[in-house]
Amino acid sequence: MSYLDMYVDNRFVKENVFLQMAAEKEDLPIFEDVKGDLPRPFWEGYENAISCYWKAWELAFKNLRKPTRKNGFVTNYIDTAFNDCLFMWDSCFILLFARYGKHAFDFQKTLNNLYAKQHGDGFICREINEVDGKDRFHRFDVVSTGPNILPLTEWEYYLNYKDKERLEKVFPVLAAYHLWLKEFRTWTDGSYWSSGWGCGMDNTPRLEKKYDHSFSHGHMVWVDACLQQILSAKLLVKMSDVIDRRQEMRDFEEEIVILTDFVNRNLWDHDSAFYYDLWKSGELNHVKTIGSYWALLADIVPEDQKDRFISHLGNENEFKRPHPIPTLSADHPEYEEDGGYWRGGVWAPTNYMVLKGLHENGYDALAHEIAMKHLDNVLKVYESTETLWENYSPEKATPGNPAKSDFVGWSGLSPIAILFEYVFGLKPDVPSATLEWDVRLLDAHGISRYPFGNDGLLELRCEKRTSSKEKPVITAVSNIPVTLVIKWENGEETLNLE
Repeated sequence: MSYLDMYVDNRFVKENVFLQMAAEKEDLPIFEDVKGDLPRPFWEGYENAISCYWKAWELAFKNLRKPTRKNGFVTNYIDTAFNDCLFMWDSCFILLFARYGKHAFDFQKTLNNLYAKQHGDGFICREINEVDGKDRFHRFDVVSTGPNILPLTEWEYYLNYKDKERLEKVFPVLAAYHLWLKEFRTWTDGSYWSSGWGCGMDNTPRLEKKYDHSFSHGHMVWVDACLQQILSAKLLVKMSDVIDRRQEMRDFEEEIVILTDFVNRNLWDHDSAFYYDLWKSGELNHVKTIGSYWALLADIVPEDQKDRFISHLGNENEFKRPHPIPTLSADHPEYEEDGGYWRGGVWAPTNYMVLKGLHENGYDALAHEIAMKHLDNVLKVYESTETLWENYSPEKATPGNPAKSDFVGWSGLSPIAILFEYVFGLKPDVPSATLEWDVRLLDAHGISRYPFGNDGLLELRCEKRTSSKEKPVITAVSNIPVTLVIKWENGEETLNLE
């Protein structure tokens, strides 16, 4: 079927360099050949964690693909490992661990294939067929796109590699996509809507019963969609400062103010201290999902409400289950103990989002505690099944039901990014030449070949301690100047590595 051309071109799309990019013809690397280029962690007494770490990379490299003439992709990429499509939501999270493997393969270029399929009005489909390169959904389908976390992935990559040239290329693509969502995914008050599939949490019971939980927007204000757009706008403003385009951000800055005010006035329930979706009737749905914790990364939670909001993560009747964090609060009548996909399942990407949000708001002790419990359960399942899974049960150390096996896929976040950032406590900021090491483990641990920018490689080791208050004994070697900020329970020290 053919359609009349009703596109209204977005000015930012005219700058999209990926639309005319020639297809890459480089051979794909073989895991065993490049394994030596990857970071090499060690953790005394936790050989299973190191084994799982390498299993994740092995699975990731098995999923590398080349562009074809038929699909019109422009670069080698990592497959989502779900079906025959490249997913926006999954790819963004995959790259948040895969960025640590850049010296072996430039995984970040995976997103180039999505950018190369951007429409003239800014739209990017959330699934693109890897065989023929076609969008899986019409752009005005309720489930056609989202969630918008592309800016988060690109900004985190910038913090790891200070690649200003890439930031200049991706900025107009991301700005155009953000504006498409603002044009076609908002209600009259400027709030955003999505759908079960569109928000990435397919079957969460958030809508009124008369609506389909996967394929309808339900005439509802979707709290996670609003929060992700606030985060997107804030990150685009940060990018604009780096590449000297702040003067073009007035509309984005205005939306940040208006949307933040809307969320805190209309989606926050003071009595329960939580953010909820808003039904057509004007009633909050009072369904507590992990999606509300995008508020931490969006940095909109009032300071005097943060403790109450975050306390739900420590409530055993809600999110503090044997395997934290279920995507649906355990006190909901449709919570499923085996996971039920997004009705209680524990997912690496949403856990990573919460951990990052906790860190950004200064709750590092809680982030470490949750990360340890999560990784412990992932490792128990790894020991019994010898692989990683799409999601996990919140009640026992088993895969979720349903869940795909060998899922790397975004489940590589747990044994790689969560291990590095929230178990070991390493937070890089290459633009400021600073690496924070928040030491909380008592066991000896560290990483060889830790990547810091395009040229930096660090050797990091912390010796065994007898107490969390004991000052860590650190060995750190770098081939470039780095400021290493070491933190522990009752102290902090700065080392200048030459």
